[in-house]
Amino acid sequence: MTDPKYKVFAALDPFFDIVQQGLAGHVDGDHYFDTIADNAVFEFRYIFPGWPQKLNSREALMALYAGYGNNIFLHGADALFVHRSQDARVVILEYEVHGRIIRTGASYDNRFISVVTIEDRKIVQWRDYMDSLTAMTALGQT
Repeated sequence: MTDPKYKVFAALDPFFDIVQQGLAGHVDGDHYFDTIADNAVFEFRYIFPGWPQKLNSREALMALYAGYGNNIFLHGADALFVHRSQDARVVILEYEVHGRIIRTGASYDNRFISVVTIEDRKIVQWRDYMDSLTAMTALGQT
């Protein structure tokens, strides 16, 4: 059962689950947010209206994700590929998420690559790449 403090993030559960699957054995924590160091750095390597390109803490990421379910609700995630880097601290995740746009009911299917740096079994850096055109089209921003 999910910790009640994470209920506000339920729209992202498939994302959390696929990441936990991809990082199994590398990080500690029962929930995605539990696997993140307090001062972790998140870089979003795409331009998306209203979305920051960099955050400097787990708290900032949680604040950003708290409103995700107002726009998109995910019902699945799959196509996971896990790659090891030459740097033993780095894990590269490829995956897809599937959901719907709340406002229109339109389907939302997107692909991601996340480059995750882990130290002391916690995520300390996350570099995220996605198909931003897919997201903007689904949200009617193109």
